[in-house]
Amino acid sequence: MRFSGIGVRGICLILALSVAPVVIVTGSTSAIARSEIRLQLADLLFADERYWEALTTYESAKEGAKAEQLLRASGGLLRSLLQVAEFSRAYQEAEFLNSLGSESLELRSLYAEALWAFGLFPEAEQVYSEILAVDPSNTAARHGTGRSLAARGRMEEGVTQLRAAISGEERPEYYHTLGTVLRRAHRYDEAADALEAYVNRLPQLRRTEKSEWARSEIRFLRSFGDRSPLQLRPDQVGEVHTIPFRLQRDKVIVRGRVNGGDPMDLVVDTGAEQMVMSKPSAQRVGIRPITNTLSAGVGRVGLRGLEAGRVDTLEVGTLHVSNVPTIIKNPPLSGLPDTRSENSFSPLALGLSTIIDYKNNHMIVADDLPDESFDIEMPMRFHRLAMVRGVINSEHPKSFIVDTGGEVISISLSAANSLGMVPVRHIPLRVYGTSGWDQDAFLLPGVDLMFDRVQYDNFSVVVLNLHRPSALLGFQVGGIIGHRFLSNYRVALDLDEGVVRLTEL
Repeated sequence: MRFSGIGVRGICLILALSVAPVVIVTGSTSAIARSEIRLQLADLLFADERYWEALTTYESAKEGAKAEQLLRASGGLLRSLLQVAEFSRAYQEAEFLNSLGSESLELRSLYAEALWAFGLFPEAEQVYSEILAVDPSNTAARHGTGRSLAARGRMEEGVTQLRAAISGEERPEYYHTLGTVLRRAHRYDEAADALEAYVNRLPQLRRTEKSEWARSEIRFLRSFGDRSPLQLRPDQVGEVHTIPFRLQRDKVIVRGRVNGGDPMDLVVDTGAEQMVMSKPSAQRVGIRPITNTLSAGVGRVGLRGLEAGRVDTLEVGTLHVSNVPTIIKNPPLSGLPDTRSENSFSPLALGLSTIIDYKNNHMIVADDLPDESFDIEMPMRFHRLAMVRGVINSEHPKSFIVDTGGEVISISLSAANSLGMVPVRHIPLRVYGTSGWDQDAFLLPGVDLMFDRVQYDNFSVVVLNLHRPSALLGFQVGGIIGHRFLSNYRVALDLDEGVVRLTEL
């Protein structure tokens, strides 16, 4: 029988896709030929967004591969791992790929992407810079550089680089990054346009959750209409606000009014992307849900869909902000301790730099923080959340979220696994996060931590499962520094300068 227009190998691949990712080869097939068949199948699986199956097939394609095939297999495996947010495995594969010594700029940019996803931001930026020195028009490097510039507070430069990347190659992820940066710049119409372009360029194989959440975000951004998001009262532009707070259960709590209602407690939570309101509180002050959004936090629930709404007016001390995006905790989680605070906001999410003065119990909020002396200055990346670099056991650099709503110093489960430490006794902890009880939490003693010149020797850290938050953020969260660390300092989080400054109390 003769088949017109397609070879026998093509038919086998199509049948494999329609049934299961199985490749049958005979014993007489050479290792190189087997690798080629597996590579072709893996490429088809990847194109079909069947990333878990693709990565397994790329892995098997390494066996007996010649040099060129090994580069293709490793690159495909790395792309698949990044798609499924397996950032630790992706970093290991990236180092293997890098060891092969390829001069391909495409593979170099893929290597940099894996460094970024692992939270090694300076290292990724260095590789992007090296690529642009060779090829200034390289779109992947321009995208990575633009994202990095925005995370360091250089928003307009970041947008310029991202638009340049898109003009060279209209890849969906470039539009998504541009939309994220434009939203942070309070340019909601442009952000919605970028996200629409992102959705329109996604593979149209099936209606994915990825596209559905993006459409939900577009509806939310469009709902603001002519309202200016996160608008300061005109007479307060450029002002410096000093707001008293109290400490309660290691939380920074201020009094505020939402939509002109009665004063309520609000936790100052730099570990949250947006203002958060409980369902009863939102109903009481007239906040209506507009659409749904995706949230992730510590706890067994992991990723969860919540409602998104808009606060018309937020008043905290002398600070007045209008049109504040807000997450409404609906559906609520049951079974959580009643000591948890329900309502919170982050000055950073409002686009304002902040000083938390734990000695004098007040915080300073402003577009531009006043100049003052400090003891330690650390580079800060703000990509959805504020992060600084820490080093675990002298040789494991990680990105830590600066979380005024957190209580302890913690590291991620993946970071703990990489240390190779076997505690004498496993000490499980009852830890509740925003997504419920973290059943994987435990105490790990004997850890050395360093943040610039701040050092903790033989320290006991809380280990948390941060896989879901990492997947949502798009990079590996190495840990969280909360009250246990921050309360020893006057802490300045400067968005414009891209730094965290610490002054010892």
